[in-house]
Amino acid sequence: MFIFDNEMIIMRKFLLIMFVLIFCHTVDAQKESSDVGTGNGLYNSKKYTEAEIAYRKGLLKNPKSFEANYNLGNALFKQNKFPDALEQYGKALACEPKDKAKIAASLHNTGNALLVDKKYDESIKAYEKALKLNPKDNDTRYNLAYAQAMLKKQQQQKKDNKDKNKDKDKDQKDKQKQDQQDKDNQQKQDQQDKQDKQNKEQKQSQPQKPQMSKENAQQILDALMQDEKNTQDKAKKQQVKATKKAEKDW
Repeated sequence: MFIFDNEMIIMRKFLLIMFVLIFCHTVDAQKESSDVGTGNGLYNSKKYTEAEIAYRKGLLKNPKSFEANYNLGNALFKQNKFPDALEQYGKALACEPKDKAKIAASLHNTGNALLVDKKYDESIKAYEKALKLNPKDNDTRYNLAYAQAMLKKQQQQKKDNKDKNKDKDKDQKDKQKQDQQDKDNQQKQDQQDKQDKQNKEQKQSQPQKPQMSKENAQQILDALMQDEKNTQDKAKKQQVKATKKAEKDW
């Protein structure tokens, strides 16, 4: 049973497969160039940078060497230079080797480079081509299944992220709408407070009518009654005087 979420397992398997593949081509490489043979020895000693230099020297002598291009791709892969490794695998295939096993190996490692770069769809195509040439290669079949699982996972993540962003946009719009409502309500409240303040100030600026107490009212009433009484008394006195004066004239 394969655990597709454990990328360390597949990477270790890649390294083991590539070592075997390179070892298989060592004999042919030694016939073409001593530089390529030197590179193979350095590669097997895990001196990948030195191996890269040796393979490049071999390519200067024979640019169409399948082994030099292919092994250089593996040395670059070991240094995590995946785009450069992918380019070299392409050049190895361009050499059009007659051996189907060599073509399948190049396609297999092409799939590996694409897989590490998370280009799952392209890596699947490379593995499928390799299997057509070498149907019994279980390593390629395993890597193909892994790439298919990772592609499915990647597509699901994209869908989840899209749904998440959609929900995020909705939440943001709802928040903006609520913020606008709060802003409008605050403006209305500020206007009402301003109007209340103006009304209060206007009311305070108007002259206040003195408030009359009950005692004051009674005093005024008593004074009015006293004035009325005084007026009546005065009128009576004047009437009496007028009467007396008239009698004297007679």
